[in-house]
Amino acid sequence: MADVTTPVTEIKRKMHFKGRVVKITTAGAIVDIGLDRPAVVHISQLSREPVRRVEDVVQVGQEVDVWVRRITPKGIIELTMIEPYKWEWRELKPGVVVTGKVIRILNSGIEVEIGAPVPAFVPIAEMSHAYIRHPSELVQEGDEIEAKVIEVNRRRRRIRLSMRALEPKPEETQDEAEEERVPSPMEMALLRAIEEAKAKAANSTGQAREDALARVQELERILRNLRGESNHPGLN
Repeated sequence: MADVTTPVTEIKRKMHFKGRVVKITTAGAIVDIGLDRPAVVHISQLSREPVRRVEDVVQVGQEVDVWVRRITPKGIIELTMIEPYKWEWRELKPGVVVTGKVIRILNSGIEVEIGAPVPAFVPIAEMSHAYIRHPSELVQEGDEIEAKVIEVNRRRRRIRLSMRALEPKPEETQDEAEEERVPSPMEMALLRAIEEAKAKAANSTGQAREDALARVQELERILRNLRGESNHPGLN
């Protein structure tokens, strides 16, 4: 429990407390978290599953884990027994740096648990500046990674990350920086096809999205091989 001298102004959303149920009603429970004012848990915040009766979940005297939802204008502390997400939808924006655990490895990328409502996805093309044939060349399930948010789509329940966005870009030599080259017609066609495949992946879900990302990977491989065979400086 909190110290009774803790100012309410220091109580923030998502703060965790150990509390004791001191009263239950049809609407919820009153919990003592060591402060000088009431803290309440509404029946809807007792569990992620629907609750018909408060006493089915908690009893007077029971110790519970609770988290702060908000403090009302009247100073009442509203709690929840549902552990909050580390990242809510409204907190996730492009550019935000997150950490998480790899929970699934696909041919097209990796899924990462970052403490959000849904797992995040790192496309294989966003894992490294260097070319890799499969995500398992860089990570394994259970690995902790750091990445930058590059897309958030709440309606589609999609979060996309980039690991390479946090890596320094490969340095170019002076000759490479000064070299001017015009892409060949074949390169231009491949570049257009890659952009079309990326656009399709961005607007697809499920297997269609994975197929589109795999198509991007294959086209990028063909482009790299083409440039290497053409002996263009700095593109091998």
